Amino acid sequence: MEVLLRPVRAVCALLVLCVMTLSGCGRSDTSDTAAGPAARATPVVIDAGNGKITIPATPKRIVALSPTATEILFAIGAGPQVVAVDDQSNHPANAPKSKLSGFKPNAEAVIGHKPDLVVLASDIGGIVKDLEKVGIPVLLEPSAVKIEDTYDQIADLGRATGHAGAATTLAQGMRQQIEATVKAAPQAGGLTYYHELGESLHSATSKTFIGQVYALFGLRNIADRADERGDGYPQLSPEYLLKADPDLIFLADTKCCGQSADTVAGRTGWDGLAAVKNENVVPLDDDVASRWGPRLVDLVKAVGAAVQKAAARQ
Repeated sequence: MEVLLRPVRAVCALLVLCVMTLSGCGRSDTSDTAAGPAARATPVVIDAGNGKITIPATPKRIVALSPTATEILFAIGAGPQVVAVDDQSNHPANAPKSKLSGFKPNAEAVIGHKPDLVVLASDIGGIVKDLEKVGIPVLLEPSAVKIEDTYDQIADLGRATGHAGAATTLAQGMRQQIEATVKAAPQAGGLTYYHELGESLHSATSKTFIGQVYALFGLRNIADRADERGDGYPQLSPEYLLKADPDLIFLADTKCCGQSADTVAGRTGWDGLAAVKNENVVPLDDDVASRWGPRLVDLVKAVGAAVQKAAARQ
């Protein structure tokens, strides 16, 4: 589970879409092939969350301290270059999982893997500076705040690792699948929803990354009016939720907390909710619902299927 999409996430900088050129020379680095990453004779500059970062050569030993980064790296064909991933990176199954933590990163432990590139989603404890002090290039690719950030980060990691062509292909394929899914689903119009992050009833509003996914289908978020702090992740009261009576309930706490349609129906007063009565309680994979990488397509398809089902029952 990518913790940075949880209520405790920090405000992160928006990433700028990088043009596919090498700094200072105008030569393209999109010549990666099925045989492996494109070898670079000159450095490439990536505009990441920690500034403009120079990657001097095609990395051969990558450490990923973010489950989303791990998924992107393997999806673009950079898996063979990855020597270690953090302890929360559980997809794909063949990723070299280690004891490294993305929550409490230890620079010495990371350095022990002799990386020539480190990718992470948060600069907790100032690890970026610690790694840069010993000359290790670091790409900070923070939690996405809009869907476009996903494509930007895929492009960043593609250029950085010598897989720019594969990254472009991946992003284009994702766009096409998402557009097709949204087009096939009826616009939800007046349908409302509740996205559950945990049993404590923390949710995500329309201005968050996850909220934008639901907005693709025209769904209305019941959590928006409860966001008094303005951080996008309010905690709803049981009374508020019961009064809002959402048409759909999406559970992003099935793996972590064992939540299901049955457990929701068993909560006090919840059996009378429209979503429960109409069997529109939708279990999601916690990891897919909290990461912003290639499996965003799976999340969009899950929401699209739920919208089609709910609309058919109206």
